[in-house]
Amino acid sequence: MIKTEWYKNGVFYQIWPRSFKDGNGDGMGDLYGVISKLDYIKSLGVDGIWFSPLYPSPGVDCGYDISDYMDIDSAYGGMSAFRDLLDQAHSRGLKVIMDLVVNHTSDEHEWFQKSRRRIDPYTDYYIWRPGKKGGKLPNNWDSHFEGKAWQWDDVRGEYYLHLFAIKQPDLNMDNPLVRQEVVRILNFWLEMGVDGFREDVITFISKKEGLPSDRLMPATRGIRFYNNGPHIHEYLRQFRSEALDRFDCVTIGEAPLISPEKALDYIGGDQRDLDMMIQFQCMCANCFFIDYYPHPFSLRKLKKSFRTWQETLDGRGWNMLYLENHDHPRVVSRYGSERLRDKSAKALCCAYMFQKGTPFVYQGQELGMTNFKVTGLSDFEDVQTLNQFTWLPKGLRLKLLARASRDHARTPMQWDSGEHAGFSACEPWFHLNENYRRGINVESEESNPCSVLNFYRKAIALRKETGCVLSGVYREYKRRSRRHYIYAMESESESLLVVISFSKKTTRFTLPLAYQFRELTLRLSNYEKEPQGDVLRPYEARVYTVKQQSSR
Repeated sequence: MIKTEWYKNGVFYQIWPRSFKDGNGDGMGDLYGVISKLDYIKSLGVDGIWFSPLYPSPGVDCGYDISDYMDIDSAYGGMSAFRDLLDQAHSRGLKVIMDLVVNHTSDEHEWFQKSRRRIDPYTDYYIWRPGKKGGKLPNNWDSHFEGKAWQWDDVRGEYYLHLFAIKQPDLNMDNPLVRQEVVRILNFWLEMGVDGFREDVITFISKKEGLPSDRLMPATRGIRFYNNGPHIHEYLRQFRSEALDRFDCVTIGEAPLISPEKALDYIGGDQRDLDMMIQFQCMCANCFFIDYYPHPFSLRKLKKSFRTWQETLDGRGWNMLYLENHDHPRVVSRYGSERLRDKSAKALCCAYMFQKGTPFVYQGQELGMTNFKVTGLSDFEDVQTLNQFTWLPKGLRLKLLARASRDHARTPMQWDSGEHAGFSACEPWFHLNENYRRGINVESEESNPCSVLNFYRKAIALRKETGCVLSGVYREYKRRSRRHYIYAMESESESLLVVISFSKKTTRFTLPLAYQFRELTLRLSNYEKEPQGDVLRPYEARVYTVKQQSSR
């Protein structure tokens, strides 16, 4: 199979299925709803859809606890609805990417139920260990979601490893039978016509032999013994050779704590394991390590993340670009300003849309959706959120969770200003953000040529018509500025210059010296009135195309 690398020219739209559009009137999003909105998705100018998990699941982690890898949850319409969706998306020129979650399954998966009963060949499909003397756990590793990483099972009489929720036992990828199951899953969906996979925490699937205790890194003990583990490349190459290389598809690996240099071990060279990696540095500009540990937003930290990935991967690997997804609060509420929502949403669009790589837009991001108003702990649904800061006083805990919960990205899509925001004919499964009544919805923004929605359309169109975004070199200017982000994509034939203010006040700036005496054509601006020379208004963003200087 010849790999065409079609994804390099594309822009993708991520759908969180239970919150996108309810098509059958039960209050939860489904594939019928997605099918009804395919023309809307296509109108954005995107080339494909990434679906968060659609498989049957008990729903402990919103679908990331899978009980059957080769089916579609009946709540979403089942396999017939998915086949219809696949056909209709492809007929519109839209690729379809599935979520591949193979670090762990649901504890309700048939494999786990047989493994806990020691039924062959499933006995060693998971990571089981007896306790140590004195009733101690097999090691001191921490779970990312729920306490320690080990849970006792009365049926088996042993502990099983769970790096995430208790009901998400880790698969034993060292077992060749488990790896063959992954190959079977990949081939099943690819043969059906799926165009690739986003691979969930894929760098966690190989654990260090012996599962040693960790004396370092409190709260995340053990991560150095399973992130980028000893056999990770061997296993990924097996998946590629026995399944992925048979199809012209794309693979995107989620990779917590990955550096750009380490990422090249996965996505560099002609025989790469993956095509792109989802890194987390760009989501750490207002937190330490994860969203729940806050610090004030730092533009310099955000710029450094963009810069290091652009420069390190240039000519050696391909970037996956994003500023919002299902795992983080809304980016306007994080890095922008809810008071200046319109302007800051557009500025944030420009901050990443014109870099080299493949951009992803998360549902509602194109509307400038914001975090919802949290009134109490009962407002949260997410298993990760509910297990954070349980030792803190209620008021402080609520404040921290209200700032950082992933639930903010999971409120229903806002389609119009009518009842239930046009998402459903009945009460939705989760909270609606009340600002849908104030114009933050598709219907209102469609009719406003200056809306965030129409700005995204213009930005995506401009990206696609400007060749230097794909072929040029990233240059960043005024690196030390705490208020301005100025970068360019420069090629021999053309350049594109992006100037953005991250200030809530009017500021002054100077063009980079390399552009002061060149002919600049303003192609995109988030203000209706003409730019004011060297003055940048609050969250002002300008995108220029630049003629190359003729040689003499």
